[in-house]
Amino acid sequence: MSRRFIKGKIFIPDKNSKWSSLWQVICLFAVVLVLEFTTHVDYVFGYLYTGPILISAFRLGRKATLYATLVAVVLTILNIWLPVGEVVKPSTIASRIIAAIALIVTGILGDRNHQYEIAIASQQAKLQSQEQLARVREDFASTLTHDLKTPLLGAIETLKAWEQGKFGTVAPTNHKILEKMIRSHQSTLQLVETLLDVYRNDTEGLQLQLAPVDLVTIAQEAIASLTDLAASRQVYINLGYGNSDFRRAMRVNGDALQLARVFTNLLTNGINHSRRGGKVEVVFESQAEYCLVKVLDNGLGITAAQLPHLFERFYQGHSDRQAKGSGLGLYLTRQIISAHGGTIWAENRLPQGALFCFRLPALSVYT
Repeated sequence: MSRRFIKGKIFIPDKNSKWSSLWQVICLFAVVLVLEFTTHVDYVFGYLYTGPILISAFRLGRKATLYATLVAVVLTILNIWLPVGEVVKPSTIASRIIAAIALIVTGILGDRNHQYEIAIASQQAKLQSQEQLARVREDFASTLTHDLKTPLLGAIETLKAWEQGKFGTVAPTNHKILEKMIRSHQSTLQLVETLLDVYRNDTEGLQLQLAPVDLVTIAQEAIASLTDLAASRQVYINLGYGNSDFRRAMRVNGDALQLARVFTNLLTNGINHSRRGGKVEVVFESQAEYCLVKVLDNGLGITAAQLPHLFERFYQGHSDRQAKGSGLGLYLTRQIISAHGGTIWAENRLPQGALFCFRLPALSVYT
Protein backbone atom coordinates (compact mmCIF):
# COMPACT_ATOMS: atom_id res chain seq x y z
CA MET A 1 0.00 0.00 0.00
CA SER A 2 1.39 3.41 -0.93
CA ARG A 3 2.01 5.92 1.78
CA ARG A 4 2.67 9.64 1.95
CA PHE A 5 4.63 11.63 4.53
CA ILE A 6 2.74 14.59 5.98
CA LYS A 7 3.89 16.69 8.99
CA GLY A 8 5.91 13.92 10.56
CA LYS A 9 3.29 11.22 10.07
CA ILE A 10 2.73 8.49 7.52
CA PHE A 11 -0.45 9.19 5.56
CA ILE A 12 -2.16 6.20 3.97
CA PRO A 13 -4.35 7.50 1.12
CA ASP A 14 -7.80 6.04 0.60
CA LYS A 15 -9.07 4.78 -2.73
CA ASN A 16 -10.46 8.16 -3.76
CA SER A 17 -7.13 9.85 -3.12
CA LYS A 18 -5.32 7.12 -5.02
CA TRP A 19 -7.60 7.40 -8.04
CA SER A 20 -7.29 11.18 -7.97
CA SER A 21 -3.50 10.92 -8.08
CA LEU A 22 -3.68 8.36 -10.89
CA TRP A 23 -5.85 10.69 -13.00
CA GLN A 24 -3.41 13.55 -12.36
CA VAL A 25 -0.58 11.39 -13.69
CA ILE A 26 -2.58 10.38 -16.76
CA CYS A 27 -3.57 13.99 -17.53
CA LEU A 28 0.00 15.23 -17.17
CA PHE A 29 1.24 12.46 -19.43
CA ALA A 30 -1.37 13.44 -21.99
CA VAL A 31 -0.38 17.12 -21.93
CA VAL A 32 3.35 16.38 -22.30
CA LEU A 33 2.60 13.78 -24.98
CA VAL A 34 0.68 16.36 -27.05
CA LEU A 35 3.51 18.86 -26.67
CA GLU A 36 6.09 16.26 -27.68
CA PHE A 37 4.39 14.88 -30.75
CA THR A 38 2.88 18.12 -32.13
CA THR A 39 6.11 20.12 -32.14
CA HIS A 40 9.33 19.78 -34.06
CA VAL A 41 11.60 16.94 -32.95
CA ASP A 42 14.32 19.41 -31.93
CA TYR A 43 12.13 20.66 -29.07
CA VAL A 44 12.49 18.30 -26.10
CA PHE A 45 9.50 18.40 -23.74
CA GLY A 46 10.29 15.03 -22.20
CA TYR A 47 11.75 16.71 -19.13
CA LEU A 48 8.18 17.60 -18.16
CA TYR A 49 7.52 13.90 -17.51
CA THR A 50 9.30 14.46 -14.17
CA GLY A 51 6.00 15.82 -12.83
CA PRO A 52 3.94 12.62 -13.18
CA ILE A 53 6.98 10.54 -12.12
CA LEU A 54 7.29 12.44 -8.85
CA ILE A 55 3.53 12.25 -8.21
CA SER A 56 3.73 8.50 -8.72
CA ALA A 57 6.69 8.25 -6.34
CA PHE A 58 5.02 10.12 -3.48
CA ARG A 59 1.41 9.01 -3.91
CA LEU A 60 1.17 5.76 -5.85
CA GLY A 61 4.12 3.66 -4.74
CA ARG A 62 7.20 2.02 -6.21
CA LYS A 63 5.48 -0.03 -8.89
CA ALA A 64 3.62 2.98 -10.29
CA THR A 65 6.87 4.97 -10.23
CA LEU A 66 8.61 2.26 -12.24
CA TYR A 67 5.83 2.16 -14.83
CA ALA A 68 5.67 5.95 -15.10
CA THR A 69 9.44 6.19 -15.57
CA LEU A 70 9.50 3.47 -18.25
CA VAL A 71 6.60 5.03 -20.16
CA ALA A 72 8.20 8.49 -19.99
CA VAL A 73 11.56 7.17 -21.26
CA VAL A 74 9.93 5.20 -24.09
CA LEU A 75 7.83 8.18 -25.24
CA THR A 76 10.83 10.51 -25.08
CA ILE A 77 12.98 8.20 -27.23
CA LEU A 78 10.08 7.29 -29.54
CA ASN A 79 9.64 10.96 -30.44
CA ILE A 80 12.93 10.73 -32.37
CA TRP A 81 11.18 8.78 -35.13
CA LEU A 82 7.58 9.84 -34.62
CA PRO A 83 6.05 11.68 -36.36
CA VAL A 84 7.65 10.15 -39.45
CA GLY A 85 9.35 12.29 -42.08
CA GLU A 86 11.33 14.76 -39.97
CA VAL A 87 15.08 15.04 -40.32
CA VAL A 88 16.81 13.81 -37.17
CA LYS A 89 20.11 15.38 -36.17
CA PRO A 90 22.73 13.71 -33.95
CA SER A 91 22.34 16.57 -31.45
CA THR A 92 18.62 15.80 -31.22
CA ILE A 93 19.32 12.13 -30.44
CA ALA A 94 21.85 13.19 -27.77
CA SER A 95 19.31 15.57 -26.21
CA ARG A 96 16.68 12.82 -26.10
CA ILE A 97 19.11 10.37 -24.49
CA ILE A 98 20.08 12.96 -21.87
CA ALA A 99 16.39 13.61 -21.17
CA ALA A 100 15.76 9.87 -20.78
CA ILE A 101 18.66 9.56 -18.34
CA ALA A 102 17.31 12.54 -16.38
CA LEU A 103 13.89 10.87 -16.17
CA ILE A 104 15.45 7.62 -14.90
CA VAL A 105 17.43 9.51 -12.27
CA THR A 106 14.26 11.39 -11.27
CA GLY A 107 12.39 8.11 -10.80
CA ILE A 108 15.20 6.58 -8.72
CA LEU A 109 15.71 9.63 -6.53
CA GLY A 110 11.98 10.20 -6.10
CA ASP A 111 11.47 6.62 -4.96
CA ARG A 112 14.51 6.70 -2.67
CA ASN A 113 13.48 10.00 -1.11
CA HIS A 114 9.99 8.64 -0.47
CA GLN A 115 11.45 5.54 1.19
CA TYR A 116 13.64 7.76 3.39
CA GLU A 117 10.59 9.77 4.40
CA ILE A 118 8.69 6.60 5.25
CA ALA A 119 11.61 5.38 7.37
CA ILE A 120 11.86 8.75 9.15
CA ALA A 121 8.11 8.82 9.77
CA SER A 122 8.25 5.27 11.11
CA GLN A 123 11.04 6.20 13.54
CA GLN A 124 9.17 9.31 14.64
CA ALA A 125 6.05 7.23 15.23
CA LYS A 126 8.08 4.79 17.34
CA LEU A 127 9.62 7.64 19.35
CA GLN A 128 6.21 9.20 19.93
CA SER A 129 4.87 5.83 21.01
CA GLN A 130 7.79 5.35 23.42
CA GLU A 131 7.35 8.86 24.83
CA GLN A 132 3.65 8.25 25.31
CA LEU A 133 4.38 4.93 27.02
CA ALA A 134 6.94 6.63 29.27
CA ARG A 135 4.37 9.28 30.23
CA VAL A 136 1.80 6.60 31.01
CA ARG A 137 4.33 4.75 33.17
CA GLU A 138 5.31 7.91 35.02
CA ASP A 139 1.67 8.85 35.58
CA PHE A 140 1.01 5.35 36.89
CA ALA A 141 4.06 5.46 39.17
CA SER A 142 3.11 8.92 40.43
CA THR A 143 -0.46 7.83 41.17
CA LEU A 144 0.69 4.61 42.80
CA THR A 145 3.23 6.32 45.07
CA HIS A 146 0.68 8.96 46.02
CA ASP A 147 -1.81 6.26 47.00
CA LEU A 148 0.86 4.46 49.05
CA LYS A 149 1.32 7.41 51.40
CA THR A 150 -1.98 6.92 53.24
CA PRO A 151 -1.50 3.27 54.27
CA LEU A 152 2.14 3.95 55.21
CA LEU A 153 1.18 6.86 57.45
CA GLY A 154 -1.54 4.72 58.99
CA ALA A 155 0.89 1.87 59.63
CA ILE A 156 3.45 4.22 61.24
CA GLU A 157 0.89 5.78 63.55
CA THR A 158 -0.44 2.34 64.49
CA LEU A 159 3.04 1.07 65.33
CA LYS A 160 3.76 4.19 67.39
CA ALA A 161 0.52 3.70 69.33
CA TRP A 162 1.43 0.06 69.88
CA GLU A 163 4.90 1.03 71.09
CA GLN A 164 3.36 3.54 73.52
CA GLY A 165 1.28 0.76 75.05
CA LYS A 166 -2.10 1.96 73.82
CA PHE A 167 -3.00 -1.59 72.77
CA GLY A 168 -1.69 -3.22 75.90
CA THR A 169 1.60 -3.77 77.67
CA VAL A 170 4.61 -4.15 75.39
CA ALA A 171 7.47 -6.35 76.49
CA PRO A 172 10.93 -4.65 76.53
CA THR A 173 12.23 -7.00 73.83
CA ASN A 174 9.34 -6.00 71.58
CA HIS A 175 10.15 -2.29 71.85
CA LYS A 176 13.29 -2.74 69.75
CA ILE A 177 11.34 -4.70 67.16
CA LEU A 178 8.68 -1.99 66.97
CA GLU A 179 11.35 0.71 66.70
CA LYS A 180 12.92 -1.08 63.75
CA MET A 181 9.52 -1.50 62.10
CA ILE A 182 8.75 2.19 62.56
CA ARG A 183 12.14 3.21 61.09
CA SER A 184 11.61 0.85 58.17
CA HIS A 185 8.17 2.29 57.43
CA GLN A 186 9.49 5.84 57.76
CA SER A 187 12.28 5.07 55.31
CA THR A 188 9.72 3.69 52.87
CA LEU A 189 7.56 6.77 53.34
CA GLN A 190 10.56 9.01 52.68
CA LEU A 191 11.29 7.07 49.50
CA VAL A 192 7.68 7.44 48.35
CA GLU A 193 7.75 11.18 49.04
CA THR A 194 11.04 11.54 47.16
CA LEU A 195 9.60 9.70 44.17
CA LEU A 196 6.52 11.92 44.20
CA ASP A 197 8.67 15.05 44.38
CA VAL A 198 10.84 13.91 41.48
CA TYR A 199 7.84 13.30 39.22
CA ARG A 200 6.21 16.54 40.29
CA ASN A 201 9.38 18.55 39.69
CA ASP A 202 9.89 17.00 36.26
CA THR A 203 6.36 17.78 35.13
CA GLU A 204 5.49 20.99 36.95
CA GLY A 205 8.86 22.40 37.92
CA LEU A 206 10.14 22.92 41.45
CA GLN A 207 8.16 25.59 43.29
CA LEU A 208 10.38 27.38 45.82
CA GLN A 209 9.39 29.49 48.83
CA LEU A 210 12.38 31.82 48.83
CA ALA A 211 13.59 33.75 51.87
CA PRO A 212 16.96 34.64 53.43
CA VAL A 213 18.20 31.48 55.17
CA ASP A 214 21.34 30.40 57.01
CA LEU A 215 22.92 27.27 55.53
CA VAL A 216 24.73 26.52 58.80
CA THR A 217 21.47 26.39 60.76
CA ILE A 218 19.87 24.17 58.14
CA ALA A 219 22.87 21.83 58.20
CA GLN A 220 22.78 21.60 62.01
CA GLU A 221 19.10 20.66 61.94
CA ALA A 222 19.74 18.02 59.26
CA ILE A 223 22.60 16.55 61.31
CA ALA A 224 20.38 16.40 64.40
CA SER A 225 17.70 14.52 62.44
CA LEU A 226 20.27 11.93 61.33
CA THR A 227 21.78 11.25 64.75
CA ASP A 228 20.13 7.83 65.10
CA LEU A 229 21.15 6.74 61.59
CA ALA A 230 24.75 7.86 62.16
CA ALA A 231 24.85 6.10 65.52
CA SER A 232 23.52 2.86 64.03
CA ARG A 233 26.30 2.98 61.43
CA GLN A 234 28.88 4.15 63.99
CA VAL A 235 29.68 7.18 61.84
CA TYR A 236 30.68 10.53 63.32
CA ILE A 237 29.39 13.75 61.69
CA ASN A 238 31.49 16.89 61.96
CA LEU A 239 30.59 20.44 60.92
CA GLY A 240 33.26 23.05 60.31
CA TYR A 241 34.44 26.02 58.27
CA GLY A 242 37.03 26.16 55.58
CA ASN A 243 38.37 29.61 54.82
CA SER A 244 35.81 31.60 56.79
CA ASP A 245 34.57 31.80 60.35
CA PHE A 246 31.71 34.18 59.63
CA ARG A 247 28.40 32.38 59.80
CA ARG A 248 26.48 35.29 58.35
CA ALA A 249 28.48 34.80 55.13
CA MET A 250 26.64 31.49 54.77
CA ARG A 251 23.28 33.17 54.06
CA VAL A 252 21.48 32.59 50.78
CA ASN A 253 18.09 33.36 49.30
CA GLY A 254 16.56 29.90 49.38
CA ASP A 255 13.81 27.52 50.36
CA ALA A 256 14.72 26.23 53.83
CA LEU A 257 12.66 23.03 53.48
CA GLN A 258 14.18 22.10 50.12
CA LEU A 259 17.72 22.95 51.18
CA ALA A 260 17.24 20.80 54.28
CA ARG A 261 16.48 17.92 51.92
CA VAL A 262 19.75 18.62 50.12
CA PHE A 263 21.74 18.35 53.34
CA THR A 264 19.77 15.28 54.43
CA ASN A 265 20.33 13.51 51.11
CA LEU A 266 24.04 14.27 50.97
CA LEU A 267 24.63 13.39 54.62
CA THR A 268 22.63 10.17 54.31
CA ASN A 269 24.64 9.29 51.22
CA GLY A 270 27.88 9.92 53.12
CA ILE A 271 26.75 7.91 56.17
CA ASN A 272 25.63 4.96 54.05
CA HIS A 273 28.95 4.79 52.24
CA SER A 274 31.28 5.36 55.16
CA ARG A 275 32.92 2.53 57.01
CA ARG A 276 32.06 1.85 60.65
CA GLY A 277 33.97 4.26 62.81
CA GLY A 278 34.29 6.63 59.88
CA LYS A 279 33.54 10.32 59.65
CA VAL A 280 31.34 12.54 57.48
CA GLU A 281 32.31 16.19 57.36
CA VAL A 282 30.30 19.24 56.34
CA VAL A 283 32.62 22.10 55.44
CA PHE A 284 31.48 25.66 54.67
CA GLU A 285 33.53 28.09 52.63
CA SER A 286 32.56 31.64 51.75
CA GLN A 287 33.56 33.07 48.39
CA ALA A 288 33.08 36.51 46.88
CA GLU A 289 29.65 35.82 45.40
CA TYR A 290 28.90 32.25 46.45
CA CYS A 291 28.48 29.99 49.44
CA LEU A 292 30.32 26.72 48.98
CA VAL A 293 29.32 23.58 50.89
CA LYS A 294 31.32 20.35 50.90
CA VAL A 295 30.14 17.02 52.25
CA LEU A 296 33.06 14.60 52.63
CA ASP A 297 33.20 10.94 53.58
CA ASN A 298 36.02 8.40 53.89
CA GLY A 299 34.31 5.53 52.12
CA LEU A 300 35.45 3.61 49.06
CA GLY A 301 35.23 6.56 46.69
CA ILE A 302 33.59 6.83 43.29
CA THR A 303 34.76 5.07 40.15
CA ALA A 304 35.57 7.11 37.05
CA ALA A 305 32.71 5.43 35.19
CA GLN A 306 30.20 6.50 37.85
CA LEU A 307 31.12 10.18 38.14
CA PRO A 308 29.27 11.41 35.01
CA HIS A 309 26.07 9.57 36.01
CA LEU A 310 25.78 10.13 39.77
CA PHE A 311 23.04 12.76 39.49
CA GLU A 312 20.95 10.94 36.88
CA ARG A 313 17.51 9.67 37.77
CA PHE A 314 17.40 6.07 39.06
CA TYR A 315 21.17 5.68 38.70
CA GLN A 316 22.56 3.39 41.38
CA GLY A 317 25.98 2.44 40.07
CA HIS A 318 27.68 -0.95 40.08
CA SER A 319 30.35 -0.74 42.74
CA ASP A 320 30.54 -1.61 46.43
CA ARG A 321 30.30 2.08 47.24
CA GLN A 322 26.68 2.37 46.22
CA ALA A 323 24.22 1.20 48.82
CA LYS A 324 20.93 -0.19 47.70
CA GLY A 325 18.40 2.55 47.11
CA SER A 326 16.11 4.16 44.59
CA GLY A 327 18.74 6.21 42.77
CA LEU A 328 16.60 9.32 43.30
CA GLY A 329 18.25 11.13 46.23
CA LEU A 330 21.10 12.72 44.29
CA TYR A 331 18.82 13.39 41.32
CA LEU A 332 16.40 15.30 43.55
CA THR A 333 19.33 17.10 45.17
CA ARG A 334 20.50 18.33 41.78
CA GLN A 335 16.95 19.48 40.95
CA ILE A 336 16.82 21.56 44.13
CA ILE A 337 20.28 23.10 43.71
CA SER A 338 19.62 23.93 40.04
CA ALA A 339 16.29 25.56 40.95
CA HIS A 340 18.23 27.81 43.36
CA GLY A 341 20.59 28.87 40.59
CA GLY A 342 23.47 26.83 41.97
CA THR A 343 25.69 24.00 40.80
CA ILE A 344 26.52 20.63 42.31
CA TRP A 345 29.24 18.12 41.53
CA ALA A 346 31.14 15.16 42.97
CA GLU A 347 34.84 14.31 43.21
CA ASN A 348 37.06 11.61 44.64
CA ARG A 349 39.08 12.37 47.76
CA LEU A 350 42.68 11.42 48.25
CA PRO A 351 43.71 9.02 49.56
CA GLN A 352 40.18 7.65 50.01
CA GLY A 353 36.57 8.79 50.06
CA ALA A 354 34.21 11.01 48.13
CA LEU A 355 33.44 14.71 48.08
CA PHE A 356 30.07 16.23 47.14
CA CYS A 357 30.04 20.00 46.64
CA PHE A 358 27.36 22.51 45.87
CA ARG A 359 27.56 26.24 45.39
CA LEU A 360 24.76 28.78 45.81
CA PRO A 361 24.64 32.54 45.20
CA ALA A 362 25.35 34.30 48.50
CA LEU A 363 23.33 37.10 50.04
CA SER A 364 25.13 40.29 50.89
CA VAL A 365 26.24 40.65 54.50
CA TYR A 366 24.05 43.73 54.76
CA THR A 367 20.92 42.16 53.22
